[in-house]
Amino acid sequence: MSDTPVAAVTPAEPGSRLCSRPQTAASPPTAMKTSEPSRPHTAAVQTPPILNCQPIESKIRKVIQRRWREILKECKEKDVERLGEISVEDFLAIMEKANLNLTKEELRQLATKYDFKSVGKFAYCDFLQSCVLLFKQQELSPLQRVVIQNPRLQGPLGPQSPTFFNAMMRIQPQILHCWRPMRRTFKFHDESGTGQLSVQDFRQVLRKYGINLSEEEFFHILEYYDKSLTSKISYNEFLRAFLQ
Repeated sequence: MSDTPVAAVTPAEPGSRLCSRPQTAASPPTAMKTSEPSRPHTAAVQTPPILNCQPIESKIRKVIQRRWREILKECKEKDVERLGEISVEDFLAIMEKANLNLTKEELRQLATKYDFKSVGKFAYCDFLQSCVLLFKQQELSPLQRVVIQNPRLQGPLGPQSPTFFNAMMRIQPQILHCWRPMRRTFKFHDESGTGQLSVQDFRQVLRKYGINLSEEEFFHILEYYDKSLTSKISYNEFLRAFLQ
């Protein structure tokens, strides 16, 4: 009877060790499989051309703001299907004609940034909008004068539809011409000093300065600046889009 427990214990120990070893040995290949797909994914992201476009756009912004209608007209003539994009070759030809004094490398970086689908198509609408309109808060140095301060409490912004962009681009010259007195009128109607106006007062001020919007255009502007449906619009946020 003493031999039986000894014989039962000794085979069980090596058997249990043999079962545990394949589990630990199989773990390194599993770790390698999870790490392999992530490496080519991160290496495929081309960020340098996009990051380098900010000084390029700042360099040509003033020229684009003066000649965007002419450039837009030529782009639309090439955009037969009205997709908001043209071939990169057509874009390069239009930019060369506009005499923007850009190097071939700078033009290549712009073409890379606005070829969103990487199919050789240049999104000219997005390019012009980024140069003419401002929808992001800028971080300014202490030496730069802030024309209109960023709102203290900025609500969520809505979608930027094509109708919204077209309306903002259309009224941009008028806003630039009268934004200072318009802002004073906005502040006059803003009795509580919140930086916001009711939809009725906001549109009334626009009409006073000859900014006439269709119902569809005004709807899309409201959809962007009043996403939370508060019936209030931040007039500073609205004016900032036109001042760069």
